[in-house]
Amino acid sequence: MKVGVIGGGAWGTALAEVAAGSGDVVLWAREPEVVADINGARENRLFLPGVRLSEAIVATGDLGALGDCGVLLVVAPAQHVRSVLAGVPNRDTPIVLCAKGIEATTRRLVGEVAAEVLPEAPLAVLSGPTFAREVALGLPTAITFACADRALAERLIARIAAPRFRPYWTDDVIGAEVGGAIKNVLAIACGVVVGRKLGENARAALISRGFAEMLRFGIAKGARSETMRGLSGLGDLVLTCSSTQSRNFSLGHGLGEGKSAGELLSDRLTVAEGAFTAPVLQAAADELGVDMPITRAVCSLLDGSASVDTVIAELLSRPLRSEDI
Repeated sequence: MKVGVIGGGAWGTALAEVAAGSGDVVLWAREPEVVADINGARENRLFLPGVRLSEAIVATGDLGALGDCGVLLVVAPAQHVRSVLAGVPNRDTPIVLCAKGIEATTRRLVGEVAAEVLPEAPLAVLSGPTFAREVALGLPTAITFACADRALAERLIARIAAPRFRPYWTDDVIGAEVGGAIKNVLAIACGVVVGRKLGENARAALISRGFAEMLRFGIAKGARSETMRGLSGLGDLVLTCSSTQSRNFSLGHGLGEGKSAGELLSDRLTVAEGAFTAPVLQAAADELGVDMPITRAVCSLLDGSASVDTVIAELLSRPLRSEDI
């Protein structure tokens, strides 16, 4: 089965490298220089420099070149998934969504967007604790593969799995998506804690209480709690709250040091998806009646309506309560 990858950033390139271990891969990239580098130098010098790429990967700027692929891994940023999917050549090819986020204009999860644009295409979600460089270098990685159709999931997993890349199946697509979207927002908050030098106690507390927010929202959306306690929820949360390799954590770290969101988001080569997700997530939580104080605090920092010291004081002055979700 030939694999198509839509998105030539670091994560798309890393997934293409994994899939190239057992067959041909066509990678679509928006940037002409990325296409030229991959086909010529066998490297994505713009987004994943220093990683030698397989000869089985062919890069292209033409979505039509993915017409004979048996599956499409969609790795475009969440806010661009709708427009990209509208241009795929075969509208019934299985789609594996690898973007994490919520569409700003509709407040829909990426899977809901895909189902609207490509109603005939079988859908799956790939989500979990993954830094692209480590995956591309073949370091051990485990990830959630969510798909309602188990037979289809087994075929696709067999194609993209590798000795050091282990997908675990679940049929809870919503749970996998919720975890992947919310962890980006919480990673910003955790970066603030580290950038402000609030200590490891504070970071552990934020991860724990942030996870409670994730559970509350996920359950309200119809997800299963055990999915969010797995790789796509808790696993991804721990990873992105622990390292500056996370773009969302790095954004929060800069906010904690006193820099403005506008300054930190000016780099167009990297996308901190949590910055787009936070206000949409808060609006969706309000609609569902779900209390998400950490998410609300991140929104205040991103829009400049409150300082770091103010949001810290507000979170620490909340009424004492029992520990539950």
